[in-house]
Order: sequence, then C-alpha cells, then structure tokens
Amino acid sequence: MKNTLKMVMAAAVTLTASYAMAEIKPAMIYDMGGKFDKSFNESAFNGVEKFKADTGIEVKEFEITAEAQREQALRKFAKSGYSPIAVTGFTFGSAIEKVAAEFPETQFTIVDGFVNAPNVQFVTFTEHEGSYLVGYLAAQKSATKKVGFIGGMIFPVIQKFECGYVQGAKAGGATDVFSNMVGTSHADAWGNPTKAAELAKSQFSLGSDVVFAAAGGSGAGALQAAKDEGKFGIGVDSNQNHLQPGSVLTSMVKRVDNAISSAFMTSKDGTWKAGQKIMGIKEGGISWALDDNNKALISDELKAATDAVQAKILSGEIKVHNTDTDGVCPVK
Repeated sequence: MKNTLKMVMAAAVTLTASYAMAEIKPAMIYDMGGKFDKSFNESAFNGVEKFKADTGIEVKEFEITAEAQREQALRKFAKSGYSPIAVTGFTFGSAIEKVAAEFPETQFTIVDGFVNAPNVQFVTFTEHEGSYLVGYLAAQKSATKKVGFIGGMIFPVIQKFECGYVQGAKAGGATDVFSNMVGTSHADAWGNPTKAAELAKSQFSLGSDVVFAAAGGSGAGALQAAKDEGKFGIGVDSNQNHLQPGSVLTSMVKRVDNAISSAFMTSKDGTWKAGQKIMGIKEGGISWALDDNNKALISDELKAATDAVQAKILSGEIKVHNTDTDGVCPVK
C-alpha cells in the first residue's frame, strides 16, 4: 500500500512538472537590425538558444523591420497567450508600457528599458563601468593618445556608454576623444554599417587610432574601417573579437544573453520578478573580452593594469559617473 501511494505521488509530481513546462510559452522580439546583427540582438538570440538547449522548450521569435511593428508584435503575442515576452532595446519602452497594461497577467521583460509596471521586468546594465574599462585600455594602447567613440544615436543608454568611455580614456592618458552618432532616429542608428565606417575613417583622419562603436549592427562598419586603415576597433555587446581578428582590440561584453535566458528560466521556475534587475561587473553582466583573437594585442602589463582598474571600480575606489543617476557627463 505504501509503495503504491509513493508511485501515485511520484506520478503526480511528474505530471505537475510536465504541466508547468507545457504552460510556459516564451516569445522573443528582436529590435531593428535582426537577431544576427553580431551585437546586441545576437547576444539575446544566444540567450534564447541557451534556454532552448537547457529546457527543450521552444521560443517563438520575431524580428521587427519597422517602428509600428513593436506594439503590433507585442499585442499579437500577448493575445496568443505567450508569456514571458522578452524584447531587446529601450526603443520598445512605450509599446511595452501600453501593452503590459492591457495584459496584466502576461510577463514582459525588456532589456535596457525603464518601464515601471507590476508585470514588467526591466534589465539594466552598468555600461558606464564597462565602457570605462575599454576606454582606459584604448588610451593605454593608443600611440597618438587620440581615440574615438561612435554611438548609434543620442539616447540615455548610449550616453552612459559614451561618458564611461571618455572617463576611462582620460584616465588612461588620452588627450582627445572624438565622438559621433550614426543616426538621429531608431531607423537609421543601428543597421547602418556604411555610415559607421565613414565616421570611423573621419576620426582616424583626425589622428585617432582606436575607435569604440556602441551602435548595434552599425558597429561592424567601424570595425571593418579600423582593419582597412590599420587601426584598432573595439566591439560591443557580444564578443566581436572574431569579426576582424588582430584589429579588434577588445569588446565590451554586455551579457544580454544571460538576461534573456534568466528571464525565461525564472518564469519557468516560478521565480520571475517584476521591477528593475541590474547586471554589472559583479553580477557577471559586464566584462571586457580577451581570447585567442586579441591576446597578441594585450600585453601582460596592459591586462594587469586594466584588471587593476576593474578591481578599483568594484571596490568603489574608482567611481564612474553614471549619466542615468548623476546627470550630465562632466568630462565630455
């Protein structure tokens, strides 16, 4: 009798677990540039792939190609019972805010956005700290002590990147930091590698010999220009060292993949929480990339110096200005 009871209870647990697994219907909506942009969106895609490999659960995916599709896609997925629904980029902010209010039982996760709602999780990163590290490294590597920054467009997240990079570059000995934006709207900021390449070449003509592009898919153009001109580029979001081996000095890695896989996994496990989730160096959300593609460019001394700067950021000895909380960048 006891054995029979144990078997029934075990079966019930198995059925409950299977039901819980079947209930989750995750969806992923990628921003402009697509899931193979080799940058921000592709990092999210890697998070989707990890979740699928770990759980066997399929994820419905959609890549927007026009501004109007943000709200349309969110509402369509929510109506179809998908939850959680994850999106990449602050550009989804207003659409998430509106659709989340219409579907209060649906879980939404937005990376880089700020949406204060009871069913929205918004993931933010300490981009200013990671950018400080690669800015310091860029200035230390630079022969001219002139370095460049290329952002997608003027927006709070990109301004965090820019300010952190300028601070780090100045701390590393840079005398000049040139800065340009690829576009003025979401449509022309993130998928325009030709424009990013032109901007990089312009900065090189002014004496810069290292350029950091925080511009999503546009950044590939800056990395290509760096290779063509015999200069150095710095990748962003994903580890882009492999795109132009030997000319990509490093990449400021922003672990969007971890944010996405965690959002889906915690929803599956019942531990998903709304509100802000901060991912920084300490939480494994921000790092700089060193691998076989760039190790010849980073001396032991340069690595040690950069690691020492990172340790001082973690300890609080170095306080990197955050434009989100501290206002206008003081070193631009």
